[in-house]
Amino acid sequence: MTKAVIINGTNSRNSRVTAIHEKVENYLKAQGIAVHTNYVHELPAEDLIKANFASEVIVSENKQVEEADIIILLTPIYKASYTGILKTYLDLLPQKALLGKIILPIAVGGSIGHLLALEYALKPVLAVLGATTIAHSVYIIDKQIIRLEDGSFAIEEEAINRLDVELTQFQQIVSI
Repeated sequence: MTKAVIINGTNSRNSRVTAIHEKVENYLKAQGIAVHTNYVHELPAEDLIKANFASEVIVSENKQVEEADIIILLTPIYKASYTGILKTYLDLLPQKALLGKIILPIAVGGSIGHLLALEYALKPVLAVLGATTIAHSVYIIDKQIIRLEDGSFAIEEEAINRLDVELTQFQQIVSI
C-alpha cells in the first residue's frame, strides 16, 4: 500500500491551512493511500528547539517519513517564508530523508506577493534533504479560505480547482 505523510507546519489546528490539510487528506484516502499526519506544533518544543535527534517522538516521526512514498508539506507563509516551526522539524530529518519520495509543497499566504516563497525558500531545503521529485507547488491566498460560524472552513472554488489540478497531476506521478 502506498503511504503518505502530511507534515503540517502551521502553529494551530484552527489555521486556514487545516482546510487545505483536510481536503488533501481526504483526496489521498479516496485514492487508497494510507495517511499519517505530523502536526509539527504538537511535537515536543524542547526537542525541536534543542535539535534532539534522540527524542522518541522525533525518531518515530522520522520513521514515518522514511517509510512513506509521498510527503505533503503544508505551511502558512509568514514574512515571505515558510514557518520556523516547519524548519525546526526539517532540520531533524536525516540528510537524505526525502530521497526517492514524491513531494508536494502547499502553502497558504496573505497575498500573491509571497507566491515564490515555496520556490525560493522551501524547495532548496527539500533538495538538500534529497528530494528529486517535487510536484508543482500550490499556493492559496488565505482570503480564499473562509472560516464559517461553526468553526469549519469553506474554500473558494477557484482555489479548489487549482488544488484539484495539482492533486490529479500528483496522483499521475505517484501511479508511474
